[in-house]
Amino acid sequence: MLHLLGVNLPDRKIVGTALQYFYGIGEPTAMKLCDQLKIPKTIRVAELTEAQVNDLTNTLSTMTIESDLKRQVREHVMHHRNIGDYIGRRHAMSLPVRGQRTRNNAKTSKKLNGRWVQRRGFTAWTQPQSPLQRFLDQHSL
Repeated sequence: MLHLLGVNLPDRKIVGTALQYFYGIGEPTAMKLCDQLKIPKTIRVAELTEAQVNDLTNTLSTMTIESDLKRQVREHVMHHRNIGDYIGRRHAMSLPVRGQRTRNNAKTSKKLNGRWVQRRGFTAWTQPQSPLQRFLDQHSL
């Protein structure tokens, strides 16, 4: 296995497919990288030369991938939530953000935005309170 920038790339995979193991690199970006570095499309990771591996490492280190990209996405979501725009409110309510319908198919966005996880955690650990008890807990002096 080839270990590049914290990601293990399997030896038997074609380079274009193996590059997609990085968070933030899809098929089009992987193909552009291969064309840019003049790596043949049918070559496997184990067959890469030392110079090709070095060029690939240098190119990937200049890109925003993996933890940097995850942090950047998290910051964008938090920015929208803090300024209180429509996108931020949809994120806060764990609803679809990009205009999808919510009548039937919002299960995936609820899972990704956190409502499903929060509900599962709360139902497993706490007993439901009555509305009167919740009010008294919030407004106790």
